[in-house]
Amino acid sequence: MILDKDTASKTAELLLQINAIKLKPENPFTWASGWNSPIYCDNRIILSYPIIRNFVREELAKQLETLYGRPDVIAGVATGAIGIGILVAEYLGLPFIYVRPEAKSHGRQNKIEGQLESGQSVVVIEDLISTGKSSLNAVDALLEAGAKVKGMLAVFTYGFEVADQNFEKKNIALHTLSDYEHLIQQASETNYIKKEQLKTLLAWRASPSTWQP
Repeated sequence: MILDKDTASKTAELLLQINAIKLKPENPFTWASGWNSPIYCDNRIILSYPIIRNFVREELAKQLETLYGRPDVIAGVATGAIGIGILVAEYLGLPFIYVRPEAKSHGRQNKIEGQLESGQSVVVIEDLISTGKSSLNAVDALLEAGAKVKGMLAVFTYGFEVADQNFEKKNIALHTLSDYEHLIQQASETNYIKKEQLKTLLAWRASPSTWQP
């Protein structure tokens, strides 16, 4: 869910500007899932641009407190949201932890890195939401450790129906700075894409798992 439409449009504009989001309808990407996609998003690129990094940090922090109040701990989902999560935690003066996809196979075999006490409230930071599976696996790890997860805040979501369903099943609130709808609108209004490319992008969004170029 989007809290602020102006922020959603501005975030989309900035992500396109630094090529954190790439649109290539004529030469699609192949995701790790095997899906063909005319769009690829890597929000870690944000970290290399101080002005944009600060914008994202401050908007996430502001929306986090508005939506969820001030938690005890900020958690980032490894690896993409570690850097962004640290920025938010530092801005708010809060402790930071991060959650691995799998527990380490050596040492203390941690899945959660950092100090987390049972009963502490946590807001989870993500860089990108696709199906939501990996994000919700992180939430499960936090709940198993006794945390009280207040919700999740991400930079961008593709807005897939399966993600909405997955978050609803887990009863976890999700908000994002921007989404696919605002991205496509911004790309169209600024002539970043042509009309025929817009048709392709909308067709993919309607059925991403079966779409073929």
